[in-house]
Amino acid sequence: MRRRQILDLAAVSAALATLQTLGGCAKDDGDSEQSPTTPRGENPPMQHIAMLVYPGFTALDLIGPQTAFAFSFLEDVQNHLVWKTLDPVTTDTGITLHPTASFETCPEELAILFVPGGMAGTIALMRDVEVLDFLAARAERATYVTSVCTGSLVLGAAGLLRGYRATTHWGMREVLPLLEAERVDARYVEDRNRITGGGVTSGIDFGLRIAAKMQGEEAAQRAQLVMEYDPDPPFQAGTPESAPAAVVEPVRSRLAPSVADARLAAEQARARW
Repeated sequence: MRRRQILDLAAVSAALATLQTLGGCAKDDGDSEQSPTTPRGENPPMQHIAMLVYPGFTALDLIGPQTAFAFSFLEDVQNHLVWKTLDPVTTDTGITLHPTASFETCPEELAILFVPGGMAGTIALMRDVEVLDFLAARAERATYVTSVCTGSLVLGAAGLLRGYRATTHWGMREVLPLLEAERVDARYVEDRNRITGGGVTSGIDFGLRIAAKMQGEEAAQRAQLVMEYDPDPPFQAGTPESAPAAVVEPVRSRLAPSVADARLAAEQARARW
């Protein structure tokens, strides 16, 4: 076989391998270029994501970013659903999930430490010393310390947002300054290695942003395309500014007791620092 034919076959084989890689949703390995820090021919080191799960958290807070991660990350990223034990936990909408790691078995070196939000379950976590100590310890060696929705209040209660710009669900933003964070009204906020998302659905935007930071914009865009994330909501009622007053006020009234409880939990957390 001539040298030219051999080179042509090699090129075809490489192209087929690339197409096979791009065809996988959960195993998309991003760009084909070698990482500049990884010697050619060697596999990059395993990176770990720790996503806290707990009784009463909001499932979509976690599922949105986890899907973005899964559709864009290389195979050298391992995701851990972490709780105190491996016992099942039930979300605030009744979905039951099984943790894959405990506080004891969760890796110490993390690419991402992530906390989803909720309401009553989240406020309980703001008072849970075991959880706060775990987060503070893992945050010391995490590349990114992150949250979606009221998960930022849990980070704040652990003392991890002091002096950082941050956001949370619109109904709870007034609590952030009590945790010595700088409140920002935004879909997601980056401040150094702290990345916080707003309420619930912002987790998808948040997840794609982190995917872009870790794997490049093309990988994140491929994930967005696979997810068909092209929001076109049937109503313009996703923020207090866009929703009719007749919709906003009942929601504010319903949230008021939880906001008061979160403020108290924040004050108690500060007293512990």
